[in-house]
Amino acid sequence: MKIKSLFLVAFFVSCSMSNANAKFKISSTDIAPNSAIKSKHVFNGFGCTGENIFPKITWENVPANAKSLALTVYDPDAPTGSGWWHYVAINIPANYTTIAPEIAAQNKFSVNDGIRQIRNDFGTFSFGGPCPPVGHTAHRYIFTIYALKTDKIDIAENSTAALAGYMINQSVISKTSFTGYYKR
Repeated sequence: MKIKSLFLVAFFVSCSMSNANAKFKISSTDIAPNSAIKSKHVFNGFGCTGENIFPKITWENVPANAKSLALTVYDPDAPTGSGWWHYVAINIPANYTTIAPEIAAQNKFSVNDGIRQIRNDFGTFSFGGPCPPVGHTAHRYIFTIYALKTDKIDIAENSTAALAGYMINQSVISKTSFTGYYKR
């Protein structure tokens, strides 16, 4: 009997350790890592004629000690000297595994379940798709999910994406990213 009990304990410890060691990762069924972003996700404005639809993004294996999440979409290649923020969402509940496109399409600071969307560099709270200048090489669009040690980042509605990025990085436990590319 003791051997059977030891075997069961070892089995359950092994299972729980394999879940604890699972890699935190982000992915998309709309954008394969290191591939071109489809036109339906491209911004509609600034000379671009996309549909500006937020891509289907999911994540898994959130660290057990995460109290909330943050999601950013950033173009470091924009000719601004500081890149371009396309989307920032904070205070995402730790049990979420996605942000629905309907949420990211809302031009509102406060959305479902306490999630806050920060004004992007297009000047809206909603997702703004790729729209690099004509003739540039392909720009990188980095999609990052952050696991945070705080349940809430408390910043004002008029806060910048840069301030939100600073606050996110002050609380990060773990993060994972993938990159899509777009040029016109």
